[in-house]
Amino acid sequence: MSVTLTEDAAKHVQNFLSKRGKGIGLRVGVRTSGCSGMAYKLEFVDEPDEADLKFVSNGVTILVDQQSLPYIAGMELDYTREGLNEGFKFNNPNVKDQCGCGESFKV
Repeated sequence: MSVTLTEDAAKHVQNFLSKRGKGIGLRVGVRTSGCSGMAYKLEFVDEPDEADLKFVSNGVTILVDQQSLPYIAGMELDYTREGLNEGFKFNNPNVKDQCGCGESFKV
């Protein structure tokens, strides 16, 4: 299974990479954190790691480390604006529970 971006998320990443002036894509992963156990991590990538798994969605390269993939396989990353708030929204089918603030989750 792969990790995908909605059209809005892909446009946001492409705009950011363009303004940044370099980069090949977006690394998506998880780390141990928060009250529920896991948290997402996102970073722009200039050079891929040899062990990265590569997916392309709506023209954007997404890199995922092999340890993170079981936790985010099938996830769709969206970019939303709701009133004054905007940011990435993680639509992850593997999540069983998440904390009230939405910053961490468990599978």
